[in-house]
Amino acid sequence: MRYSILDLASVRAGGSIAETFRNTLNLAQHAEKWGYTRFWLAEHHNMPGIASAATSVLIGYVGGGTKTIRVGSGGVMLPNHAPLVIAEQFGTLETLYPGRIDLGIGRAPGSDGLTARALRRTLRQTGDDLPELLEELLTYLGPAAPGQHVTAVPGAETNVPVWLLGSSTFSAQLAAHHGLPFAFASHFAPDLLYEAIHLYRRQFQPSKHLAAPYVMAGIPLIAADTDEEANRLSTSPKQRFLNLVRGGTVFSLPPVESMDGLWNEAEREAVESKLAAAIIGGPATIRAKLQAFQQATQADEVILSTDAYSHADRLRSYELAAAVFQELS
Repeated sequence: MRYSILDLASVRAGGSIAETFRNTLNLAQHAEKWGYTRFWLAEHHNMPGIASAATSVLIGYVGGGTKTIRVGSGGVMLPNHAPLVIAEQFGTLETLYPGRIDLGIGRAPGSDGLTARALRRTLRQTGDDLPELLEELLTYLGPAAPGQHVTAVPGAETNVPVWLLGSSTFSAQLAAHHGLPFAFASHFAPDLLYEAIHLYRRQFQPSKHLAAPYVMAGIPLIAADTDEEANRLSTSPKQRFLNLVRGGTVFSLPPVESMDGLWNEAEREAVESKLAAAIIGGPATIRAKLQAFQQATQADEVILSTDAYSHADRLRSYELAAAVFQELS
């Protein structure tokens, strides 16, 4: 099973966006040495605490500072953009870093309603037009057809690998129909993980893009040298999700000794439901939970997201996870 990283370009409380970008590149460089397959960044807008809004720009920054690891989007929210623009951006990236670029796409706005309107200039786009946008995008990334009047330059014939991302069965079925790889967002919405994977595999149609179904699943990960330390560090993502539930900012916060007194029972349940797929612990615990997850999902690849306040703790988490994967391989 391959292992990869999803980085949200999280901004620490008391930190800066410039620091975040330096840490993102530093993490990617370490991930390359530790054997991670790919390093993805996700599109979010108007979210103080997450700095990956200009996703393709940040991918270019990471691509330029690494040598072998695949770099891509997890994902670009296609209804926010003209498919031609995305084809040109990722065609440019693929030309700069050949054989290393992935284009994962989703349909959510990655923002609130007002921000979606500012991005899309209309509220008529709800994401339901993703199938048509996807068809257009795939056309621009493939060879130009006779009589095709609009081409992506660069972009045409780059055949950048396109992934469908989702947290429901919609994208699973769309990915199956087009014969594309599918990534499920179980790192924050695990409820439909098994149903979506089952539908994708059952309905998959081989294509020029992919001969057999390929599933990636997201896992929130906090690994540390001991279970106790990992549980303490896990209070940072719990506080972030708590603030998200309350409609607040999502800066990365320092860990606390206990969440008791910080949330009520309903909030605790809401946060824990978001993190139901989380794997938290020391090396032995991580190993057992990763094995159980793989057996349950039969995922071809997992993409890990570690939301630790300290960059050093984040690096250590991914280093420990990589060692576990290498033991299991």
